[in-house]
Amino acid sequence: MKIVIILAMHGMPPSDFPQKETLDYFMLHSRLENMPGPPPSNMQQQFEELDSKMRNWPRTQENDLYSYTSNEMAAVLSNQTGHSVVVGFNEFCSPSLDDAFEEAIKQDPEKIIVITPMMTQGGEHSEKDIPEAIERAKKKNPNIKFSFVWPFNISKIAAFLAEQIKEYY
Repeated sequence: MKIVIILAMHGMPPSDFPQKETLDYFMLHSRLENMPGPPPSNMQQQFEELDSKMRNWPRTQENDLYSYTSNEMAAVLSNQTGHSVVVGFNEFCSPSLDDAFEEAIKQDPEKIIVITPMMTQGGEHSEKDIPEAIERAKKKNPNIKFSFVWPFNISKIAAFLAEQIKEYY
């Protein structure tokens, strides 16, 4: 069975993105999320332009270590599993989760497995945003099987963390 893995990551703004535009982005994001009704189209358009500019800002190890190490993790995960791994970001970076699904689907898989390193329950991305992106991809691709490897077993997370701290005893 041909499997493609999507590594669903959070994302970070690049450190060299213009500060004023970063502040505008977060202000607009907050206003749009807390607005009782539909947002004014000019406000929505301004946010979408800033979002696109931020997501498509050139990333390097120096200006976005998070993006850099996310892609490193994907390469290691691919090597360890023998499957192609596509990174997708919830916010701030490209590719978006929807774009990651499109890239995965181009590889003609029978199954797409989605995993995130967001370990604990209670987060909006793992509980809402990622499942919604999976549902959008399922609707467009009913012949592909989808699995979301989440939530994680708390005992296994604790065992992993305990193993990591042993060298610091």
